[in-house]
Amino acid sequence: MFDTDKWQEIWYTILQNKLRTLLTAAGVFWGAFMLIVMLGAGTGLENGVKGNMMGFATNSIFVWGQRTSLPYEGLQPGRDVRFDTSDVKAIRQRVDEIEYLAPRNQLGGFRGGASVTRGTETGAFSVMGDYPDIQHIMSMKFVQGRFINSIDMQQRRKIAVIGDAVREVLFSPDEPVLGKEIKINGIFFQVVGEIKPMQTGEGGERLSNTVFVPFATFQQTFNYGDEVGWFSITAKPQASAARMETHVREILAARHKISPDDQQAIGGFNVEERFQRVVGLFQGIKFLIWVVGIFTLAAGALGVSNIMLIVVRERTKEIGVRKAVGAKPSSIIALILQEAVVLTSLAGYMGFVLGVLVVEIVDTAVTKYGLGDGMFAHPSVDFNVALIATLLLIVSGVLAGIMPALNAVRVNPVEALRAE
Repeated sequence: MFDTDKWQEIWYTILQNKLRTLLTAAGVFWGAFMLIVMLGAGTGLENGVKGNMMGFATNSIFVWGQRTSLPYEGLQPGRDVRFDTSDVKAIRQRVDEIEYLAPRNQLGGFRGGASVTRGTETGAFSVMGDYPDIQHIMSMKFVQGRFINSIDMQQRRKIAVIGDAVREVLFSPDEPVLGKEIKINGIFFQVVGEIKPMQTGEGGERLSNTVFVPFATFQQTFNYGDEVGWFSITAKPQASAARMETHVREILAARHKISPDDQQAIGGFNVEERFQRVVGLFQGIKFLIWVVGIFTLAAGALGVSNIMLIVVRERTKEIGVRKAVGAKPSSIIALILQEAVVLTSLAGYMGFVLGVLVVEIVDTAVTKYGLGDGMFAHPSVDFNVALIATLLLIVSGVLAGIMPALNAVRVNPVEALRAE
């Protein structure tokens, strides 16, 4: 391995046939380059999708009322299912898997908006009536101030927490926010906090354009009575969100006289289930990328192997001389293997370097210019992945050299010396 003469001989052989070496290395170079680029792209896509889900606790569910589709206990189908505050207590008492429970209301209904003003500035934003627990379900960063607390709920305080996009519209860049008043549908609320979403994409934009007020205040101020729009719920650690959702649906169905077989009356969204699907999807994508990358490298290594067979044939006389003067078979095998490994590793390393460079350029472009619309973020290649890929290159080189090396060992010295 550390024989200087042997390395000089390898480099001489490679440099003597520059075009052949370049064409041979191109297959391995391209395989390594594509493996790194595909892995980086897969990571970027995974980061983007997970970033869009980051705004929710991954063990959370959302449940809302719809319309019944089946008759039950003498009641006709087509009834609107409306939840109320008494359901909150029933769910909390009877579902053991719950960690956080946050009933929610929104002015104008789901995806609705309301007029929010301050002085001459105005905008249409989502206005949510929320429990303090919602901050544990919808992950958010606090830019300043605080969130809704239990005292706000008990005293029905007219306070508001605003998203960063709301502040940009209603306030000047350097203007203090805390303690200032805004008007929601003509009613004054005092700002006590500002939040910024951790989620990216459309979900993060929606959270940035949201105004949060205490649930109890919302019901009283906007004449919602005991109505609850929907429930946001997270499961305890180690508890199943799917099982929790089943229990919640059973309780709500029984309380509102809904047929157990009616799948349309209660709508729901299980974040845990969706998250597991995403994780499984990207595990499959990574596996596919590795399979494609390995086969691409193997194709390049096969090209190296074919060229090494030609090299062995061209150097038949040289190999015969080596064997005639007493060279061991192991030394001849080592020479051919080293040449194959050097050629494969050098070409693969250059492919890796260019692939990483491309991934870094794309990452900079995505971060700086906001490309990908939140569905593609921070493409990168893990260091451990690079190590595995390097080992694959070395193995590819060894495999590429085995057959030519064995052919070289089988050369008959007498016949080799006669060869032209």
